[in-house]
Amino acid sequence: MALVDLRTHAEGFKADPYPFYDALRAAGPVHRLVMGGERTWLVVGHEEARQALTHPALSKNWLGSGLFADTPVQAVATSMLDADPPHHTRLRRLVAREFTSRRVESLRPRVQQVTDELLDEMAARPDRRADLLASFAVPLPMTVICELLGVPGLDRQRFRYWSGEIVAPPDGIGADPRAVDEMTAYLFELVEAKAGEAGEDLLGALIRTRDEEGGRLSPDELIGMAFLLLVAGHETTVNLIGNGVRALLAHPEQLAALRADPDGLIDGAVEEMLRYDGPVQHATYRFAATDLELGGVSIAAGSSVLVALAAADRDPARFAHPGPEVFDIRRTGPSHLAFGHGIHFCLGAPLARMEGRIAIRALLERFPDLAEDPDAGPPDWLPGGLMRGVTRLPLRW
Repeated sequence: MALVDLRTHAEGFKADPYPFYDALRAAGPVHRLVMGGERTWLVVGHEEARQALTHPALSKNWLGSGLFADTPVQAVATSMLDADPPHHTRLRRLVAREFTSRRVESLRPRVQQVTDELLDEMAARPDRRADLLASFAVPLPMTVICELLGVPGLDRQRFRYWSGEIVAPPDGIGADPRAVDEMTAYLFELVEAKAGEAGEDLLGALIRTRDEEGGRLSPDELIGMAFLLLVAGHETTVNLIGNGVRALLAHPEQLAALRADPDGLIDGAVEEMLRYDGPVQHATYRFAATDLELGGVSIAAGSSVLVALAAADRDPARFAHPGPEVFDIRRTGPSHLAFGHGIHFCLGAPLARMEGRIAIRALLERFPDLAEDPDAGPPDWLPGGLMRGVTRLPLRW
């Protein structure tokens, strides 16, 4: 099997990775890949992606993989995202006790209020122009997740820097260790402060909650959980909104249909945004605990595996009518993998969906003539392979 070097496709890959994925998939569902200077296995077929996301031989525990023996372990890396059963089962059960559908649904009025306030500020701009990310797509989920966790006083500009360094480092390879250290220190202080309060916010509830045996989340587990909820709780929604608006503006007939029937189409529109150009391009690494076969390819124990969610959700074997390259907000049929699959399915998916539906609908209602700013120049794409999106989205109305 030929070794695919992603660096040779770097120039066009950021702007449009889908032709690259299509060519790979046509040659097979699983490929050997060089990414960031390291060799891994890349899964691009939808069925194979679903198998990889649930395969018992593919571990999420990078500490136990043996590949990062010299990497210092930070508390932020001890979340359930990087755990296998039974440890993952315990952590997820403890969080699910508190991060309930009732708690998420109770946020709906506040999500609408924050949305309206941010759109009011945009509408008041005399130049009738704004960067949608800075003005709307970033502050909305950041405000919501901070209030949900009970940290409304967070220095959000500083946290945005930390988060960006970790999920989309500027060099595309690794986060600045100082950002990880600073964020870890901040979260330790936050958890210590919360431990002495009796608030009803999610973080306070996680500190108090116990499992069936009476066990609590350890200090490191609390740090990891706070990190995961804060980062995943806003980064994915930022790019859901940004990518979704870009897709609508690039398909005026779909935009017109959504404007004409928002009640009937907004749910399907958000699902199609997630499938067509979702916020998470690749799932985080998995590691082969034993030899296994995936998509007809033998993968040796100790190898790393990267599931390309973006590629899987453009697989014509899964999304045939209309074709996977078609953006169709009326699409019905098979579900996408934008939130993952299996035991690591995104716990915050209901909140992200709610925020996306409220945000997109309110934005289109407030600005009937919303369009990309013709003076903005070409888009700047997020670095790295984890997140899919732009760093800014200049619009006018």
